[in-house]
Amino acid sequence: MEFMDYYKILEIDKNASVEDIKKAYRKLARKYHPDLNPNDTQAKKKFQQVNEANEVLSDPEKRKKYDKYGKDWERGEEYEKYRQQQQSREGRSQSQGFGSQDDFSDFFESMFGGSQGAGSFGRSSGTRYKGEDIHAELNLDLKSAFTRHQQTFTVNGKNIRVTIPAGIETGQTIRIPGHGGQGSNGGPNGDLYISFSIQNNTPFRRQGADLYLQQEIDLKTALLGGEVLIPTIDGTVKVNVKAETQNGTKIKLKGKGFPVYKREGVFGDLYVTFDVKIPTNLSDKQKELLTEIFKTL
Repeated sequence: MEFMDYYKILEIDKNASVEDIKKAYRKLARKYHPDLNPNDTQAKKKFQQVNEANEVLSDPEKRKKYDKYGKDWERGEEYEKYRQQQQSREGRSQSQGFGSQDDFSDFFESMFGGSQGAGSFGRSSGTRYKGEDIHAELNLDLKSAFTRHQQTFTVNGKNIRVTIPAGIETGQTIRIPGHGGQGSNGGPNGDLYISFSIQNNTPFRRQGADLYLQQEIDLKTALLGGEVLIPTIDGTVKVNVKAETQNGTKIKLKGKGFPVYKREGVFGDLYVTFDVKIPTNLSDKQKELLTEIFKTL
């Protein structure tokens, strides 16, 4: 399997903090997001690599294993077990030269098709190995991401029904154990990781669990007040507009935003900005009446 330098992919150094990783991921996820790069296969590939790198480096335990074992970090524990078995058999301690990076590389070379000569540790040893993890990307529209629902996937010829939590965001990943590549020598299958890309074809702008909307109102309502119907992601609500509402006035509709991920029944807010529509094509009579009105203001 080709080695991917996760630090290089995220354009950070190996001493990067958790916050550095988060900032780098957000920047690159936006840069290579499929919405901004339609029909660009290279950008899509880069987006998937950025997600994979973030998934590993943002997890302290995974990052520790990756730093120690490189591309074979997921099988590091198998190597440690093997090393301990060898130490026990041969009476050798780690300080006597066993356990170096060369040992580790040799171990995986023999495990994945290297020489089966004397002293090698090949598949014929009977040791079981976990299969490869599979990474996939799923595109969802914003309204689908609003509700908890199920979707069926076909992976390795098998149908898998996956429950997608409400409030999922672009870049988030869910893990489905045992649905990756087949294990070796009777070992467990790898896992399936599904990363999400949310497509927004609504008038709302999403920021976390909050939604933002530009709502047009007529001049009469802005001046005298009245009721208007405001669209939400799952319906409409009536809102009283105060008299003398200024253009650009913002109101908050509490709990009318997006579900908070994995927090049942908790929602963000909907922020509505009013755009006052100025009437056009006024008649001479209307202009005359308005002129009289404005004389009194």
